[in-house]
Amino acid sequence: KKVPQLFVATGATKWNDPKAFPWTMGWLPSYQSESRIYAKYLLKEKPSAKVAVLYQNDDMGKDYLKGLEDGFASDPARIAAKESYEVAEPTIDSHVVRLKSANPDVIIFFTTPKFGAQAIKKLGEMNWKPMTIVSNVSASTATVMRPAGLDNAQGVISAAYAKDASDPQWKDDAGMKAFDELLAKYMPDTNRVDASAMTGYNMATTMVEVLRRCGDDLTRANVMKQAASLKQFAQGGLLPGVTLSTGPADFQPIEQLQLMQFKGERWQLFGDVISGEVGGN
Repeated sequence: KKVPQLFVATGATKWNDPKAFPWTMGWLPSYQSESRIYAKYLLKEKPSAKVAVLYQNDDMGKDYLKGLEDGFASDPARIAAKESYEVAEPTIDSHVVRLKSANPDVIIFFTTPKFGAQAIKKLGEMNWKPMTIVSNVSASTATVMRPAGLDNAQGVISAAYAKDASDPQWKDDAGMKAFDELLAKYMPDTNRVDASAMTGYNMATTMVEVLRRCGDDLTRANVMKQAASLKQFAQGGLLPGVTLSTGPADFQPIEQLQLMQFKGERWQLFGDVISGEVGGN
């Protein structure tokens, strides 16, 4: 019916198909881009490490897995074990136990938050300490790391594209102040450190920019044209160096992330912002 469906809360590649679906655009970083970044990191820092992967058996999990496999294309044997789980399963403990039998050096969890917390907690219960990577989807301090147990979460690696409201380094940041002002005015009961709040704010900020660029021409065609014409657009809730770019043939706004590690009670960013785009740096 040609109704713009903008900034769907997903990074699945199926939503980046302007030819087949010219009225639909995702927003989150591409899951494949994110997992290619993990592959880049491991190839550099752990060149001989064996990797085990747990992924959700849906488009999200399969996208993450494909990105990782593409990133290891030069050495596919690096992935020593793969396990998928169904979202209806009450627990993924048995999958984690099976992955341990492959004796990997690195374990990667491409999960949603409930299962990410379960997986990290299970590692702690098993007293198993491989290098652990979790998808950005499961990187919330409030909904994953604390429920998993802060002791179990120490050293876990993930990647971020947005500022973390629980990170004190942003307390005087103009973008974070604007976020807090909006919450205070319109959503005072919101838990500001829940990553979902910042995600919603960032998506809304992008939408505001698109509408601003439309001016008085709020036709559906112009809304889509402006949404598909973002060029390195920076906004206050994103990490410095992370920008949004879209074009008529590419509806994936974000393909850059920065690695981070959980230490103490919060994530700490490290390294440079990395592009997970094919051919990116």
